[in-house]
Parts: sequence; structure tokens; C-alpha cells
Amino acid sequence: MKNTDLSVGFKGFLMGAANVVPGVSGGTIALITGIYAEVIEALNSLMVGTTWKALFHGEFRKFWQCIHGRFLLALLIGVVASVFSLAKLMTYTLAHFPVQTWAFFFGLIIASAVLMFRDIKGWRARDVIFALLGLGLGLLVCTLSPTQTPDSWWFIFLCGAVAICTMILPGISGSFVLVIFSKYDFMMNAVAQLDVPVLLVFTAGGVAGILAFSKFLHWLLGRFERQTMLVLLGFVLGSLVKVWPWSNPEAIRLSQGLEAGMPYAPHIAAAVLWCLIGVVLVLGIDYLSRRRS
Repeated sequence: MKNTDLSVGFKGFLMGAANVVPGVSGGTIALITGIYAEVIEALNSLMVGTTWKALFHGEFRKFWQCIHGRFLLALLIGVVASVFSLAKLMTYTLAHFPVQTWAFFFGLIIASAVLMFRDIKGWRARDVIFALLGLGLGLLVCTLSPTQTPDSWWFIFLCGAVAICTMILPGISGSFVLVIFSKYDFMMNAVAQLDVPVLLVFTAGGVAGILAFSKFLHWLLGRFERQTMLVLLGFVLGSLVKVWPWSNPEAIRLSQGLEAGMPYAPHIAAAVLWCLIGVVLVLGIDYLSRRRS
């Protein structure tokens, strides 16, 4: 069935919602809703010389058709609407319910890792090596990355460039990259408060990332899909240390109105519940994806 502008916008809204929440991939939502192929085709068209040649020669209609302009515009409107509407919710829950929120993210991510593990068949010794390489890399990045990272324009630009590339990598969301870079809270606040300079720099990084890395990522997945998936699987597992619900005691104390060093309520039962909700959500998305396939 042909996608209408309204349906594409709604699917973009779902993709944006997925990318706001670490652990749910916008690419997975695109696959479930049947627009993944057109998204990838539109992104690839940005790297074709004839596309930009048409623009420079004033052939605007041809350029618009080459980049699937109407489709991308409707999709972008949906994504932006979703991000801006959900950012305030994420900011609020992280400030007032950090344990439950991170437990939910933890469940999302661990369920995604399990599904990635299931999809890799016929394990061999060298496969274990690639997975362990990814695990070590994930642990290294997350344990060495400081709690506070610079708010400088170059680092925000880098975050945008890396985060946008994850939309065509299975199993990883752009927001998960922001968590690893310790910039998730920062960017959610920037969106919620409409910090235009930060958002412009982040967007510029995203555009640069797509233009610079989309072809390379397609080549990587085309030539070394199994090895890439194994490294990603290990990386996701290693990165779980970054979303452990009790990894930031001071944020928990602050949410409970306590002073530094005071004992806080761990909310273990609530954390387990929200972790399970995250797991069920990912399994449900996977079920819908397989039904569509």
C-alpha cells in the first residue's frame, strides 16, 4: 500500500520516539512500518553525484525526486515532532524517577542484545573473539568515559555525527550513543528548553555524519555483516554498565530531596518492574517485525 504524507509522518513520529529512548532503534521501527528500504535509498541518494549535479544545474524538481524529498520531509516532520514532545517527559522522569527510568532503559538494551544474540546462527571460535572484542570495547568506552563530558561545540557536533549513523545500524539507537558519551541528559534538556545553538550544532553534526559515513556503513554491513553484528553485540553488552540504574547515587539522592552522602531508597521492586516492561516492549516490537516479515 502506498504511503501517504500523513502515514509517513506518523511513522516518523514512531521513529523519533524510538530514538529518544536508549535501546530501541529507529531503524527497527522503520523496518516494522515498511519504510526502511525507502529511508536507506533516500540516504544513499545523498551520496550520488548526479543528485547534487541536478541541484547545481538548477534542476530542483529532479533533485527533489532523487532524494525522495516529499517522503523525507514528511518523515522529518514526524521525527522532529516526536523528539520535541517526548524530550520534556524524559527530562522529567530522569530528574524525579532516575532509578525507574534507567531500569527501563536497561531492560530495553539487554532485550535488544538478547535478540541480536539469537539472530546469529552457527557460532564458531572466531565469532567468540569478535564478540569479546566488542565487549572489551564497550567496557573500555563506558568505564573510561567521564561522567561529565565537554559541552563544547566540537563535542556536540561529534555526538550528532556518531548518533545519526546508528539509525542504519541494527540494535543501537542514537540516544544510546548519547548515553555512552554522557550527553543524553544534556541533549534532552536542550530540546526541552529549545536551545537553538546547541540543536543547530548537533543537527550539523548529524548531516555531516550521514554524508561522511553512510556509504562506509553500507559497505561494512554488506561485506562484513556477521563480524559487525558480533562486535555490536559485545559492545552493547559491555555498555550496560553505563545504564545501571544505581550508577549515579547523587542523582538518586537529588531526586529524593536528600543531601549528599545520605542513604537513599533504592526502589528495587520498581526497578525490576520497569526493567521487565522494557524487555516486554522490545520483544513485542520484535514480534511485530517478524510477523510483518
